[in-house]
Amino acid sequence: MQDTFKRGFGDRYDGWRVRHVDAVYNVIPFVMRSRLDAQNFFEENIPIENIEHFIREHREDMPDLAFMHVIIAAMVRMIATRPYLNRFVMWNKIYARNHIDIALMIKRRQSNVETNVKPEFEPSATLTDVMNIMNAIVNENIDDDANNSMDKLAGILGYIPAFILRFVIGGLRWLDNIGLMPKGVADASPFHCSAFLTNVGSVGIGPIYHHLYEFGTCSIFVAMGNKYKYGAISREGARVEKRFVGLKFVTDERICDGKYYADSMKVLRRLLNNPELLMTPPAEIPIDDGVPARKLKIKK
Repeated sequence: MQDTFKRGFGDRYDGWRVRHVDAVYNVIPFVMRSRLDAQNFFEENIPIENIEHFIREHREDMPDLAFMHVIIAAMVRMIATRPYLNRFVMWNKIYARNHIDIALMIKRRQSNVETNVKPEFEPSATLTDVMNIMNAIVNENIDDDANNSMDKLAGILGYIPAFILRFVIGGLRWLDNIGLMPKGVADASPFHCSAFLTNVGSVGIGPIYHHLYEFGTCSIFVAMGNKYKYGAISREGARVEKRFVGLKFVTDERICDGKYYADSMKVLRRLLNNPELLMTPPAEIPIDDGVPARKLKIKK
């Protein structure tokens, strides 16, 4: 968890209140009161030859490196260097999240039952860091007898009668609105994260536009499809086949404007086209300038 700013009045345990924004962004959350009202849709088709070549090139020194590690590392780097992406809206107010975590589903080894994992990453994380964190958390949760915090929470809630559960979930929503949801619940919840990533390509289909959730704080949902070939014409006029993977994004437009999202997609594309950039920490980790500077713990 980052402690860039001091926590003050109006802040939450998972984020700082964003106060320095254009006036229209103070109004928008009251006009578009739900994430479903504010969904934007992006699509990126990423050439994967460079990624696959990079993985082969590092097979000896990083034998556990997988395609998904590169995707996640690029997402973490994009969020770390484009801090507005790590905002969320709760109860008509914008907050800057104080950590980076990516939620995703994995299947258990034998039963194929799905469970959720939500690894947390430092803004300075490199591809090696991401690979090690992901491999550790998958190994902890891949066996059928593993029981993580989300499994335990779902198990408890699943035994509550429906007419009572309605009030329990309603109470949790209200507590979340005012920043008082029990931290253990938020930590276990897959809906409280910087971004949610799903790999629908693993079931043999292209990427989908997956809706955002009203429950929780997730402002970005990314779906990755299967790899495919696409014919193109080279500069020399010859027909060539290139391999791509499709990524589709559903985002909350209340946290930043379209230009910021577009520039962020360019950052992601550059990282995936040049995965070697992920081997070193970012040269600079900007802070969210929407949070009042007086809250900075270390003045620049």
